[in-house]
Amino acid sequence: MTKTLIAYFSRTGENFVQGTIKGLEVGNTEIVARKIQEFTGGDLFKIDPVVPYDDDYDICSNQARQDFQNQARPEFKNPPATLKEYDTIYLLFPNYWNTMPMHVWTFLERYDFSNKTIKPLVTHMGSRFGTAEIDIANVCKGARVLKGLAVLGDLANDSDAKIKSWVELN
Repeated sequence: MTKTLIAYFSRTGENFVQGTIKGLEVGNTEIVARKIQEFTGGDLFKIDPVVPYDDDYDICSNQARQDFQNQARPEFKNPPATLKEYDTIYLLFPNYWNTMPMHVWTFLERYDFSNKTIKPLVTHMGSRFGTAEIDIANVCKGARVLKGLAVLGDLANDSDAKIKSWVELN
């Protein structure tokens, strides 16, 4: 019997929504993570920063850029001791600077993903995965990284059929 983990990084506060900045109480990636949990029954784990990015979109963007430029590995809250019990890991994140948020890098570098299946999903506003799929494969040696799904952040609430089809296909 396989066990599934849905690990995700999501951000509330100001985000681009249909070409304008709006405040979100629940981030787009978290919306999608909850849908995948509904479809799979998997366990949810939020990659929740110890020091969160600012709610202001521009400040957050600058913080994320600095983390990327410095190749920072910011910590997240309540890291699981191990992921040994999981065979399949859905890895969800928004596109930050053409790849994953640096908190996701911290998560991936912390655990052994050998013999696990990773199913990446990115929320974005037009940039899709960037280099993230390649980056995941490079960091998670010995893992089987499947073709990911890119979901426009604006459509997170309305992507049930697309997400369910992708979950069932893999």
